[in-house]
Amino acid sequence: MDLSEILAKCDHTLLAQTATWNDIRALCDDGMAYHTASVCIPASFVRAAKDYVGDRLAICTVIGFPNGYDTTAAKCFMASDAVENGADEVDMVINLGWAKEQKWDAVTDEIAQVKRACQGRILKVIIETCLLTDEEKIALCRCVSESGADFIKTSTGFSTAGATFADVELFARHVAPHVQIKAAGGISSLEDAETFLRLGASRLGTSRIVKLAKALDAERCGQ
Repeated sequence: MDLSEILAKCDHTLLAQTATWNDIRALCDDGMAYHTASVCIPASFVRAAKDYVGDRLAICTVIGFPNGYDTTAAKCFMASDAVENGADEVDMVINLGWAKEQKWDAVTDEIAQVKRACQGRILKVIIETCLLTDEEKIALCRCVSESGADFIKTSTGFSTAGATFADVELFARHVAPHVQIKAAGGISSLEDAETFLRLGASRLGTSRIVKLAKALDAERCGQ
């Protein structure tokens, strides 16, 4: 797979608590230069980032992040606020306690409410696979499929592990045809990125692929 094809499927991500506007602006510059699918940034930077990039790059943000236990009303407000500030895409974290209690209807309803609050923008649903059994993951594939969300996403990158090939394969077998897959967390090589895409992911949440592309560019310039 060509590097440009991989980059076009990357949500170039910076969600560190200490991120500054200078960091976010540099992330946006890289996203535009390497034609990534989006930049994924904290909600507090969405307005400034959208003003900075205009229509040259999609802006993604996270809500209920990283723990997922905010109230549904709070998540809906965060999604609506993000959209009003210019977010093109929203990544939300499910209520993992509800998943552990098998409150599948409540999980599905919350996702559906957040999807409505997104006002037509793309909604990706983070289920934090490292904290779940395979049975719970399969049930959540059904929840996401029935909710009207656009993507199911593996991980926040802030828990005990990130995306695995096995989880993407499981998603591909159990989500509805309209639901796309985002692998995120720990994607550290072009080989891993290509494998995730081959197994069924259509988005990758990572900061490392652009860094690898920049390193390759620098190497070429030094030749």
